[in-house]
Amino acid sequence: MTLLSAGTAANSRPHFAPPPWTDDDPRRQELGDRLPANHLARRIDQGVARLDLSMVFAAYAGTGSPAHPPDLLLRAVLYEVRRGQHSPAAWHRDAHESEPIRWLLRGCTPARSCWYTFRDRIGPYLDELNRQVLHQAVAQGLTLATRGALDGTVVAANASRRRMVKAATLVERLSLLAVFGTTNGNRRPAWMARTAIGRRWQQRRLQRAQVRLVELQAQNRARKKSKQRVAEWMKVSPADPDAALGKDKDGIFRPLFNVQLVDDLDSMLVLGYAVLNQPNDAGAVGPLLTRVATLVGHQLDILLVDTAYTGGPDLAAAAGMGVTLYGPLPKDGARAAKQFPKSRFTWLVDEGAYVCPQGHRLAYTASSRNKRSGPGSVLTHSYRCPPTYCMPCPLARDCTPRPDQGRTVSRSEFEELVEALRERMNGVEAKELYRLRHRTVELIAADWKEHRKLRRFSGRGLARVRCQVALMVLAQNLLNIRLQEQKPP
Repeated sequence: MTLLSAGTAANSRPHFAPPPWTDDDPRRQELGDRLPANHLARRIDQGVARLDLSMVFAAYAGTGSPAHPPDLLLRAVLYEVRRGQHSPAAWHRDAHESEPIRWLLRGCTPARSCWYTFRDRIGPYLDELNRQVLHQAVAQGLTLATRGALDGTVVAANASRRRMVKAATLVERLSLLAVFGTTNGNRRPAWMARTAIGRRWQQRRLQRAQVRLVELQAQNRARKKSKQRVAEWMKVSPADPDAALGKDKDGIFRPLFNVQLVDDLDSMLVLGYAVLNQPNDAGAVGPLLTRVATLVGHQLDILLVDTAYTGGPDLAAAAGMGVTLYGPLPKDGARAAKQFPKSRFTWLVDEGAYVCPQGHRLAYTASSRNKRSGPGSVLTHSYRCPPTYCMPCPLARDCTPRPDQGRTVSRSEFEELVEALRERMNGVEAKELYRLRHRTVELIAADWKEHRKLRRFSGRGLARVRCQVALMVLAQNLLNIRLQEQKPP
């Protein structure tokens, strides 16, 4: 190695500025004297001290001025997130004004840009930090992490609900940005940024919006025709193209993200989390169970869900991973209310046919693949009772509106899983177990929205949104481990 390369390697090692205050500095001790023994800042400080942050320290390039120690920044961010302060601008303000934050930072006063940079830098490592916390909980016997409850909640994106655009508008705006370029003409449209740098940012966002709109149009074509929308009328948010468009809990149509949480039934730990850019929960069981296995180190035995997760593909995903799923099945639709439901018909496994309440056989007629709201399609088989039996039948009025065509019953490829779930939910043990669901995951979602102020995301883009959720999970799990350790045996 030459002298030049040796010097370059030495200088490339991450180097950090020592905090202005040591732990025994009188200024820090004065702030600490005003913090109660069980103050949130103290609990966060002790929790982060148990984490291995070596990969976070190694993420710094080692060039430029010495950086602020990332362990101190993480302490401050987790404290802020737990208090419902999710914006780096708020972190910067509180670093000067909040005594607990100053105590955690040991006198450091990072610049505003430093907080934004740290948010983007810490994001890729939060899964590993959350994995460490969950492994500590399992190793200490605080939880077996084998029983979970899954639920999702939609959260508004950091984008206007009144400024969504169609494909034609995207093309028009990109062409105008190309015309203006770096000039500062006075005839620019009101939506266009005033500076050349701002217009370059707009151009990148609009190009990303075009890509996202193409993805949405492809998903729209994959739906069944009755659910498809006119492609030219589909819109996307230019401020946050990654966001899905749908109705929030208040019925307001807006850009949003879908936060999915798997909570431990035996503690208040979050075992798995994900953020989806779709307005519904279709197809979420498989990805969430995979996330749990990655974070915890093993798969769940039991998962409690609501009706949105008991579709055939989700049941198949849980069964394929060896997870027993509990949840209510969807109710019969409007058509079923006018005729006997399928549950009144008996399935003959050996013969592959249905038998109606009057004892007549429904024979197989055809198979087809039906598209669903989620990804993929479901193979469905149809069975029909001959009209010669239906027309003179005394139950015809309650069984089918067209006795002359015969009663038809469909059976999906996942019907056995649906029937097994129905039988499982009829048991007393399942009903007692399912009562635990609203005490765990639904409670956490309500706490996040009401007390942690998760009503609207701070950052834009899927990566920053996932970072915000992962920080909330890390703060909650660190605090809950300490709380369980303090419980008497």
